[in-house]
Amino acid sequence: MTTREQLVHRYMDGFRRSDHVSILACLTDDVVWHVHGWRTTHGKAEFDDEIENPAFEGSPTLTVERTVDAGDVVVVTGTGTGRHREHGPFRFVYSDLFTFRDDLIAQVDSYVVPVN
Repeated sequence: MTTREQLVHRYMDGFRRSDHVSILACLTDDVVWHVHGWRTTHGKAEFDDEIENPAFEGSPTLTVERTVDAGDVVVVTGTGTGRHREHGPFRFVYSDLFTFRDDLIAQVDSYVVPVN
């Protein structure tokens, strides 16, 4: 596993535990997170607020099914579950594209699709 793949997996593990410090340590200060169709955050402070979005309860379960290292971009696909405060439990599939600057994540493009 490459160094960048290891960092992405550390990031994913941080989300499983809602570990803000671990997640933020993987990011550049000016990180941009596009959750396509939902929201874009700019910088670590906004990113930090979205780690535990108040619309959801607890930490998500995330299963990584595939990791592809393409140089400055690492792509992860997988499945997950979460719990929405108003709508209850839900399942989803996702694809995250992590764009690196030097050895940190500078941009995350998340594509999340709910499934039954």
